[in-house]
Amino acid sequence: MHPDGYVAYPIGIKGIVIGEGDTYGEALADVKSAIQFHIETFGRESIEIDGISETFVAEVVV
Repeated sequence: MHPDGYVAYPIGIKGIVIGEGDTYGEALADVKSAIQFHIETFGRESIEIDGISETFVAEVVV
């Protein structure tokens, strides 16, 4: 979680795609929308992986 909310970075996409939101669900929905826009703009060849998977990585400050 980012101090101001959640940030989502998809893996396996050429270029920069980021989603953000106050909750995990909002960030996930935002990044899904950003991925769709990226594919519509740059084509499926901008995806480097076979299929899409969801991975959750958490960063914590102690």
